Amino acid sequence: MFLAFAATLIDPAFFNDLVEIDSQMVLPNLILNHTPMIAQIFFFGALLSAIMSTASATLLAPSEMFTENILKHFALKDMSDQKMLLTLRITLIAFSGMALWFALNSESSIFHIVEGAYSVTLVGAFVPQAFGLYWKRASNQGAALSIVMGVGAWLSMVYFEPDTYWPSQLVGLLFSAIGMFLGSMLPNVMSGQPEMQTSSSRV
Repeated sequence: MFLAFAATLIDPAFFNDLVEIDSQMVLPNLILNHTPMIAQIFFFGALLSAIMSTASATLLAPSEMFTENILKHFALKDMSDQKMLLTLRITLIAFSGMALWFALNSESSIFHIVEGAYSVTLVGAFVPQAFGLYWKRASNQGAALSIVMGVGAWLSMVYFEPDTYWPSQLVGLLFSAIGMFLGSMLPNVMSGQPEMQTSSSRV
C-alpha cells in the first residue's frame, strides 16, 4: 500500500491514469521505471518465487484432499500406495488444467480470482472442519449438507443477486452452518458412513 501510494506522488498524472486503466500494473511500472536494475531483480525474483510457491501449495492441497477423502473412500477403495500416487498425479494434472483454463478465460482481475478461490474454501470447507473438530454431534451427513448448502447459496448469490446488501460469502457461510446443524441433528440416512471423528474422540 505504501509503494502504491508513493507511485501516485512520484508521477501523479501517469499513475492516476494507470489506476483507471489497470490498477494491477501500478507497482510493476513503478519498479520498472523508477528503481535501479538490482531492485528490479530482487522484486521480480521475489514475486516469481511467491507465485510459484503459492500455486504449488494451492494445487497440491485440493488434489490430495480430493484423492484421499473422496476418491479413496467412495470411488476407488482399497488402493495400493502406487495406485494412490498415480491417482494423485492424475488429479493434480486435471486440477491444474482446469485452473489454467479458468484463468485464461476469466475477465476478472487477479484479486477477484483469488478472492473467489478463498470464498470457496470459506463457504465449503470452514464449517465442516471447525464443527468436525469441536462439536461432538457433527456427522458426515452434516458435513455433506453443509458443503452443498454453503456452496449452493454462495453461487446463487454470485450469479443471481450480485449487488445485494448481504455479501455472498457471508450468505454461503450462514447456509453452511445451517446445513451442518440440520444434517447432524436429523436422522442419519448416509448408511454405512461412520460419524466424523472429533477432537475429543481422538483423545
